[in-house]
Amino acid sequence: MSTFVLVHGSWHGAWCWDKITPSLQNAGHRVIAIDLPGHGLDTTPVQEVTFKDYTNRLCSVLDNESKKVILVGHSSGGYAISQTAEYRPEKIQTLVYLCAYLPKNEQTLLQIAQSEQKDTTSETPSAVVLSDDQTYMSLNGDLVKASFYDDCSDEDVLFAKERICLDPMGPFITPVHLTDDNFGSIPRVYIETLKDKAISIGLQRQMYAQSPCKEVITMDTAHSPFFSQPEVLTSHLNHIAQTSNE
Repeated sequence: MSTFVLVHGSWHGAWCWDKITPSLQNAGHRVIAIDLPGHGLDTTPVQEVTFKDYTNRLCSVLDNESKKVILVGHSSGGYAISQTAEYRPEKIQTLVYLCAYLPKNEQTLLQIAQSEQKDTTSETPSAVVLSDDQTYMSLNGDLVKASFYDDCSDEDVLFAKERICLDPMGPFITPVHLTDDNFGSIPRVYIETLKDKAISIGLQRQMYAQSPCKEVITMDTAHSPFFSQPEVLTSHLNHIAQTSNE
């Protein structure tokens, strides 16, 4: 069996994996779902959080593991796991990008987001609200469902809206530094989401075309399959664990 380290995206916390963690554990896996600094139960002031804080947190988790892990990043969590993979390639068996940002060397997350070719005729209004001092981002509660949870139950949407936090701007504007010898040595799997309004399927495919993955798995969901299709997502993660051990 494998050890999964699950990394949430912006505005979220370890709570977003609440349906996935027990399912993976029931399949015999170890699961570590973390709160990045400033998220979930971590009380670091959002204005002080840096990208290095993210990778330091992830590296400390990996340093406590005696065996290689499957490192899963959702959304902007893909950015954090990429840089962590550069720092700790010997600790990671497989990188999994769940409708996540997959950066190239020297890219910032903001650059990737701005590179998306959007269809303005059908574009969902952004839920993101930048603070006056431009140090953090909040979300417009009226637009959250359409952006992130379009195919989720009302119960799950309420659960998420009660827990969404502020998100630091610093990590969005910090470039990654990746090499073929470290980051590039780790097998990658991309799980794409066809109905995604937060990171369009076009941008997802653009990213993994530029940074090829050993496997691409398709889910017919919006941006939060851990809520809308947890059983299907768990089956995909079980499959990845099985193929990672072959």
